[in-house]
Amino acid sequence: MMKVSLSRMGAVCALTVLLVVGGCRRHRKSKSAENTTDYAGNLQALVATKKLPSLRWPNFSDYQSAVTTFYDDRNYELAWTRDGKPTATALAFIEQFKNAGAKGLNPEDYDASLWAGREQKLSGKSPDAISLFDVAMTVNVMRYISDLRIGRVNPSHFNFDINVQSKKYNLAEFVSDHVVDATDVPKLIAGVEPDSEQYRQTEAALAHYLDLAKQQQADGAQPLPMVMKAVSAGEHYAAAGELLKRLQLEGDAPADEAGAETNPAASVFTKELSEDVKHYQNRHGLEENGKLGPQTIASMNVPLTERVVQLQDALERWRWLPDQYLNARLIVNLPEFMLRGYTPDHKLDFKMKVVVGKVMGEHQTPVFAHMMRYLVFRPYWNVPIDIAKTELAPHVAADPHYLESHNFEVTAHGKVQTHYTAKEIAQGNVVVREKPGPKNSLGLVKFMFPNQYDIYLHSTPAPYLFDHSRRDFSHGCIRVQKPADLAVWVLDGQLDKDKQPWDLSKVQAAFEDESQNNRTVGLKTPIPIVIFYVTAEVEDDGQVHFFDDIYRYDADLQAVLAKGPPYPVKPEPIVAKTTAGDTV
Repeated sequence: MMKVSLSRMGAVCALTVLLVVGGCRRHRKSKSAENTTDYAGNLQALVATKKLPSLRWPNFSDYQSAVTTFYDDRNYELAWTRDGKPTATALAFIEQFKNAGAKGLNPEDYDASLWAGREQKLSGKSPDAISLFDVAMTVNVMRYISDLRIGRVNPSHFNFDINVQSKKYNLAEFVSDHVVDATDVPKLIAGVEPDSEQYRQTEAALAHYLDLAKQQQADGAQPLPMVMKAVSAGEHYAAAGELLKRLQLEGDAPADEAGAETNPAASVFTKELSEDVKHYQNRHGLEENGKLGPQTIASMNVPLTERVVQLQDALERWRWLPDQYLNARLIVNLPEFMLRGYTPDHKLDFKMKVVVGKVMGEHQTPVFAHMMRYLVFRPYWNVPIDIAKTELAPHVAADPHYLESHNFEVTAHGKVQTHYTAKEIAQGNVVVREKPGPKNSLGLVKFMFPNQYDIYLHSTPAPYLFDHSRRDFSHGCIRVQKPADLAVWVLDGQLDKDKQPWDLSKVQAAFEDESQNNRTVGLKTPIPIVIFYVTAEVEDDGQVHFFDDIYRYDADLQAVLAKGPPYPVKPEPIVAKTTAGDTV
């Protein structure tokens, strides 16, 4: 069979396109003296294939439209080579690709190890090699910029209700106008990435942990031996010397603490080691008891290469956030069981423990971003139908006065009902609600950011749950440890109806006053709030905290990324709350 050259195939394709496309479309560059006639056919043929076998990930169908527009608007001129050599911008991007690991990306996703061979082939000035280099560069540049801008995988694929479209670039236009002739590519890339101190801190932490992981592997560190019973200060632990080295590696023990160097075979779990372990436990969401138990040892035996992956996943999720929520003033990190509040210039103002949705069942707290618009003092709790059916109706069937004796009432069409049946409750024909007061399941205040899940922040009559290190106990809503302090913070700068500022005493008075039942107070300025999920959080002092992947979202992300691009673009249906009532 006669072998048709890529050049000839491209020429035929080019002629076909020129015959079909005769009208005026977008504004095109004027033709240059070089490149257009020699390579247009080759470029068109390559772009039309949607696949380049020589790429690490050959299928670029998700970028084909942008690549086609990019070349069409420049009359199919070469973008990344001149006189058979890569442009300075192309070389700068090759360096970016090689160092993509520093940004939590995989260098091979951008053909990092393949560019040297492609450059070498340019020296022969083969139209096929030059055209292939050019299109490969365009595809990888677009992938790289998009991955840094909005992340690799659409967050809604994981049922995260976060819309990345508002920050998505028109890649053909952006690359043409800002990238092809860029003279400072690192500065350009810095402008593409999220403008967030938390993102930058996470990126810096990643660089540190990449070094630590290499050091751990070079040292040949072995897992610490497991114990059956927690070891307390002063007790025997055969690997105490190795334990100290492990704690020093991440900075949980002072580098000059005696033990490891003077006696690597040390076998006493000293008081100093106990304090070091407590510091480690604090950073890993463990109970801070200073004891060396199975859970703490298991955490220490997690290779630092896995901690690197947690930081990479965190960077991916920070990229998902729309600009208006990137520096949100309120951020709940679900696996950390923590709420953070920030000043208007995004300096950390406070941290507060929270209780989040249970792992088991369908009670996981969803991930989304919204605006907090009002709070409600002494709220009713409208019991969701599923809870009323499974937990309350059986009690009512056994005792018709059960609801009244437990501070509940029944309403229909907005009116309190004195006559009802367990069947009506189970079928959802009536609404069961818990009366306001200190024993109400929502506590004395709820903070509202209206959303499809009926998820919000609220206080709780069960403060003892905040004593646990792991706090996934709710049906989905988020319980806050210090509701009065949060109310004062949220209402800062606002006056009550008596023209007095909302201070702690006024908030406490609203908590205790029955005349304030179900009182709504709107926020003068809505507050952006993000219900987020990262298992690696970097503090302002650079310390990194790691947490368990309680909902397995990190595992889900890694499973998708392992398959390579093109990543899923069709969002999975978001599982919204389908029953009436308020989640708790």
